[in-house]
Amino acid sequence: MRYLRLWITCFAVLALALAGCKKEKSASTGDSGSTATESKPKAKAKEINLFAWSEYVPQDVIDQFTNETGIRVNYETYANNEEMLAKLVAGGTKYDLIQPSEYTIEALIKDNRLAPLDHANIPNLKNIDPALTNLAHDPGSKYSVPWMTGTVCIVVNTDRIKDPIKGFKDVFQDKYKGRLVVLDDNREIVSWALSTLGIEPNNITPETLEKVKPIIKKWVSLVKIFDSDSPKTALLNGDVDMGVVWSGEAAILYEKDKKFRFIVPEEGTHLFIDSLCVPKNAPHKEAAEEFINFCLRPEVSKMISDSFPYTNPNLEACKLLSAEQLENEASYPKGNLKLEIFRDIGDMGAEIDRMMTDIRAG
Repeated sequence: MRYLRLWITCFAVLALALAGCKKEKSASTGDSGSTATESKPKAKAKEINLFAWSEYVPQDVIDQFTNETGIRVNYETYANNEEMLAKLVAGGTKYDLIQPSEYTIEALIKDNRLAPLDHANIPNLKNIDPALTNLAHDPGSKYSVPWMTGTVCIVVNTDRIKDPIKGFKDVFQDKYKGRLVVLDDNREIVSWALSTLGIEPNNITPETLEKVKPIIKKWVSLVKIFDSDSPKTALLNGDVDMGVVWSGEAAILYEKDKKFRFIVPEEGTHLFIDSLCVPKNAPHKEAAEEFINFCLRPEVSKMISDSFPYTNPNLEACKLLSAEQLENEASYPKGNLKLEIFRDIGDMGAEIDRMMTDIRAG
């Protein structure tokens, strides 16, 4: 497994190169001194269709964008990348912006389903941590702009569970049957099982799936709730005592009650990078890029962190966060962590879904 360190801290901000000045285009003049006929300006879009993760885009951000620009944002949500892909491919709605994770971006690029971004329309890109740009899933950052990053982690209600919990093997035990909430995400669950066997999460083959099948079968029988939208809810309500959740959910739990302990699994876990992308043939591409640039303003990006405390890749926004926000380890974990960025696995994604459907039906 590749070892990665989360370098995104807001105590030491990386020096960034100054953005190049955008040159204004002037009308050309001929020998006679007359000005060339200017093309009729395009009508400004009145709305954009955003298809994004649930509980990830604050309504006050959407409202402020609409108030400033007059552009309405139609916000439709999904619970996992596979759901988003299925609807995007079906083509029932023309989306202007989507919010895929890194491995899904890679698949969409391969399938020629994303439009290259016009960086001249997004000058606030200069605020993004360079460590999160030009990565393997999007070389040159041609198609994606990081929204938030984070990890998949374990959360324990320490009032109810006193045993030491260090990793996935500690979570999925018979004594915790009916006391667990986990993400409703097939690839995530498979990656956790692979990590307990020392197999890299991207090493997904028919052989490795066969190895983890009995492990997952046992795990599924112990889980009370599968929830990718808001797994924190079951923990807050006391319906369960432990969960495997998104780090932003863990951060909110810790903010509400310090009895909730955040743990990065010792076997290793997923470092996800969720980004904004424009689908190919989006009807309102320039308006979509205007929304991206708006969200990259430091004060707007801070609003996103205030509502959904994942790891913010916007270095200028991080300067605006409070000490309490920065000290929440679920948002900004410390130390050397075993983290892996998912890669596109092609047709094996369908194999994972088939296996998980069979297991959960049984």
